[in-house]
Amino acid sequence: MAGGGAEARYSRQWYVLGGGARRLAGAQVLVSGLRGTGAQVAAALVLAGTGRVVLHDHGTACTADRSQQFLLGESDIGQNRAEASQRALAELNPSVTVVAHTGELSEDFLASFQVVVLTESPLEEQLRVGDFCHAKSICFIVADAKGLAGQLFCDFGEHFTVDDPAEGDPLHAAVQHISQGNPGVVTCVGTEDSRGHRFCNGDLVTFSRVEGMTELNSQAPIPVRVLDAFKLEIGNTSSFSPYLRGGLVSQVRLPHTCSYEPLRWALVEPKIQVANPKELPRSRSLHAAFQALHSFRRERGHLPRPRAPVDAEQVLELARRLGMPEGPLDEDIVRAFASVSAGDLCPVAAVVGALAAQEVLKAITRKFLPLDQWLYIDALECLALEGAAQLTEEDCAPRGSRYDGQIAVFGATFQEWLAQQKYLVVGAGAIGCELLKNFAMMGLAAGPGGDLTVTDMDTVALSNLHRQLLYRSADISKPKAVVAAAAVRRLNPDVRVTAHQNQVGPATELLYGDDFFRRLDGVASALDTLEARNYLESRCVRCLTPLLDSGTEGPRGNVLPMVPHLTKPLGPAGDPGDGTFPLCTLRYFPQTIQHTLQWARSEFERLFQLSAEHVNRFMEDPAFLEQLPAGTALEVLEQVRDSLWERPRDWQDCVRWACRRWQSCYHDAIAQLLLNFPPEHESSPGVPFWSGDRSCPHPLTFDPNNNTHLGYVLAAAHLFAQAHKVPPCSDRAVAQTILRSMDLPPFVPQEGLQIPLTEEQEEAQAPVDHGRLAELTQELAQRRQELAGDEAVAVLMEPIYFEKDDDLHVDFITAASNLRAENYGIPPADWLTSKRITGRIVPAIITTTAAVAVACLEVYKLAWGGRDLSCYRQSNLFPSGCPLLRFQPPPPPTYRYGEEWSCWDRLELRAVGADGQEITVQEVLDWLQRTYSWTVTMLLRGHTVLYDSSEDEETRTQQRAQRLSENLEEAGEPRPRELELIYVCEGEDAEAEDTGPPLFCSLP
Repeated sequence: MAGGGAEARYSRQWYVLGGGARRLAGAQVLVSGLRGTGAQVAAALVLAGTGRVVLHDHGTACTADRSQQFLLGESDIGQNRAEASQRALAELNPSVTVVAHTGELSEDFLASFQVVVLTESPLEEQLRVGDFCHAKSICFIVADAKGLAGQLFCDFGEHFTVDDPAEGDPLHAAVQHISQGNPGVVTCVGTEDSRGHRFCNGDLVTFSRVEGMTELNSQAPIPVRVLDAFKLEIGNTSSFSPYLRGGLVSQVRLPHTCSYEPLRWALVEPKIQVANPKELPRSRSLHAAFQALHSFRRERGHLPRPRAPVDAEQVLELARRLGMPEGPLDEDIVRAFASVSAGDLCPVAAVVGALAAQEVLKAITRKFLPLDQWLYIDALECLALEGAAQLTEEDCAPRGSRYDGQIAVFGATFQEWLAQQKYLVVGAGAIGCELLKNFAMMGLAAGPGGDLTVTDMDTVALSNLHRQLLYRSADISKPKAVVAAAAVRRLNPDVRVTAHQNQVGPATELLYGDDFFRRLDGVASALDTLEARNYLESRCVRCLTPLLDSGTEGPRGNVLPMVPHLTKPLGPAGDPGDGTFPLCTLRYFPQTIQHTLQWARSEFERLFQLSAEHVNRFMEDPAFLEQLPAGTALEVLEQVRDSLWERPRDWQDCVRWACRRWQSCYHDAIAQLLLNFPPEHESSPGVPFWSGDRSCPHPLTFDPNNNTHLGYVLAAAHLFAQAHKVPPCSDRAVAQTILRSMDLPPFVPQEGLQIPLTEEQEEAQAPVDHGRLAELTQELAQRRQELAGDEAVAVLMEPIYFEKDDDLHVDFITAASNLRAENYGIPPADWLTSKRITGRIVPAIITTTAAVAVACLEVYKLAWGGRDLSCYRQSNLFPSGCPLLRFQPPPPPTYRYGEEWSCWDRLELRAVGADGQEITVQEVLDWLQRTYSWTVTMLLRGHTVLYDSSEDEETRTQQRAQRLSENLEEAGEPRPRELELIYVCEGEDAEAEDTGPPLFCSLP
């Protein structure tokens, strides 16, 4: 059953973190240091529902904090950071206790926490607290962001057990055959998408429901060796009984114990996580640089001055003294790091803070392998932007501005460029909120000429609140874009933000046309559908507008920058499929819980939506019967007849109907299937029918004391009552009393029933029983005449449309699916899993969403005007191992069409003649011949042929004489300012993949 308000708020997070997420409500976490990184850690933990979050900071808020500390307002300047942040964080999630602590971090104080996170702490404090936490088995995390680099360290003690190290649900596969041998070979049933079993070498598995070789069903978990996509090698099966049929192989995930060194030791012999061994020297140099920075600050009392060569050299000398036993020090990296280490960048703090918060969640939930033990991230490639290396100490000196932390890295002039940027953010969901928050902190579009547009058609829902930072409970049901824009103005009143509630798509091209996109400096995509993403990418490619595309799924995320002429266009995203399965599989031969859940979803729609819609149309539209397609008319009329004759008078009738439906689905239908194909039936001599991807089912016997049986009846009866507008009753005892008094009718076989065995047979239309159709049509027409006036109105039903956030709907789906799973021996799914699969809910978690702020680093490069591909980075986020992978995006592909062209290239022609009028097709042909020596044989605008050399002379003459937009005006279409034309040249195949670059003609 449903989990109430907590389920509604945190369900998408539970799908990521599993059962361990329930530990969050009882956890106590200390976050010390409430500047940018600490604010991000604390906000993520509060949104995630951590029971008690204690904030610690001795410092007072200053103006410069507001370049990255999004919890502080103007009125908080001069107040203690922890106390000011506590007020803002308490509003994020009323179920979390947020406390400010301004005293010392004494051992007695630290002892009450499960996790301690230090940010902005001197090394001496890190060592003292780290030693204590290690000794007391308190999970200890250090997170620090300095300029363009960040540092993360984890120590979860000498014996930390991870209950579930991997993502997602354990794997399952249906068994087709198991050989007798040493080793035995398991052949798995191919899935609809032919992806095979998806097991890996060394995975531990168990077997169940195997017939014949039953010895496997009682075996302890055994390792597998993958032979191919459908075959697994297991242990010795030579002495086992021969395999007969059936079986399920299931992955077993055993807990994993990790051991960590304390910070004091890990500083000297660091274990650093890197995505690529080639990156290890860079990370080791940053490891030394951060230690040297601590020494510099301890000696000087301040961080190195921005772009001050003397200070940078001093940090380098301190790093040299540390020694690098495992390789040479990269002195350029240390200098670059030190030169901007006094900077505070919101994107860097957001990424480091989000990754630190993710480690906290791992520590509490014991889901996913924690970081082992160091991670270094940097965006020092920003300093390679043309002109960035020439910035001086004066350029980067503080101005008493909220942007001083950013000016320290990029200079004051760049801050003015940022303020003039024009950006479109498409989507104000979880990613959109993080982007907008960071844009506000950065000062994007916060000056004359700046413009930030956010558009989203959706409204705020309760399930958004655990990861969408800009929304509060009071915002539920309000437009996301409007609420998000108001939040941006609170974060930074100077940002010129405009809210739209539109979809960016073909229907809104008059609003978001070429002129709109071309005036933009960039587009940030935070969309949740592939169709919308693909459309937006195509618009940006057409208008040569930079695009930053961000996406997450559970603990994984990615950022893809698309820079005109520099990077490869994103291209159409792969279609994950619509999640549908062959009807014969769903109706007769399910193999997985996904099959039974889709069957249950179809059952819901047939019983409570379609039947009501058909009855209403039948009663209201006299022509309804004549309008029905021949192939479905009989089925629809049977449905209408059943609904009219089964109309309940009271709640008792609803319960009785639900019980009869239970009997029909889970007993009679299975009995009929076994009558057609008994368990011993053979497809051909010696080949069992019930084998491979067909599991032999068994009928169920109704029991009113069985919770699943009763749960189905109650959910179905409530929905049936709602559809027929009958008052329901929620008393389970009353329903059980009614059920115990019922005598279910005995199973009556249907003689001659044909059961399709393949998708082709299922789709083949059976001959229409015209006699039965005529009989039903006459019977229903007579019934409609009998139902006149008020009685006819009373017969009208209420169609019920499946809604994943309606608990009653999910109750029915879960019970209906699990009963069918029991028929076929398929492991059941719990309520939350059923909701996720049926509602196609994408798992989500705030820490991954916040880490996508790495996209904002690319905004710096775009605003600077970076024209070197090596400056840009594509990013991937992972839950374990190295959590952040950043690499150079691929360059655009090229092709030959007479000469070499890039996919970004296009031909541009000002289609205005000497007389100021729009030019003709002939003039376009002449221009292409004159400029490129191309003889064009066909010219097209979309699917409209403007010129075709294969036509007769009279037609060609007419085509050449017409003006480019002539056909548009004749068709009544609006005349655009620009036309995109496609051409085929002499000797070229019109169907060839390689064509010339598109021709853009600007009209007068």
